[in-house]
Amino acid sequence: MVPMLQLWLPILVSAVLVFVVSSVVHMALPLHKKDFQKLPNEEQVLAALRAHGIPPGQYMFPCAGSMKEMGSPEMLAKLKQGPVGNMIVRPSGTFSMGASLVQWFVLSLFISACAGYVTGIAVPAGSNATLVLRMTSTVALLGYAVSHATDSIWKGLSWSVTAKFFLDGFVYAFVTGATFAWMWPAAVA
Repeated sequence: MVPMLQLWLPILVSAVLVFVVSSVVHMALPLHKKDFQKLPNEEQVLAALRAHGIPPGQYMFPCAGSMKEMGSPEMLAKLKQGPVGNMIVRPSGTFSMGASLVQWFVLSLFISACAGYVTGIAVPAGSNATLVLRMTSTVALLGYAVSHATDSIWKGLSWSVTAKFFLDGFVYAFVTGATFAWMWPAAVA
């Protein structure tokens, strides 16, 4: 077993490298440029939403009040008529990119720590780099990629967008695994 204290440096370095790689993926590459579309008649839709004073939160429309109501003829008619969707309303004002980047880095640290913890339990110090790469990459993949599938399953996000986030996740997982393979502690004599 490799103690977590011996893994603080690969945890930190892998999180920093994932942060840098993700910045390149999202700022320099055109991969995610068309993930979301602008609403038709955006100004009118925004004016209508403003007029109703919708507070920040997560919304589903149409929204049944219970499972029983979900199968009612009225709800089925609303669903058939459409539109059907999910909406997240953020607080008004400018988007805080700094706060989001800090949260992303903290999440990357957490995923790297989980990958290091699991690998540290299963793989002893001085182990083959390929084994370390495989183990940490697999755990990191669960954190970076697989969670995006729920957005397609439950929220209707297109599977093509989810596939792009899976691709990102594979890259981030490989960066994490390669960092741990490079910096894995040597066997104690």
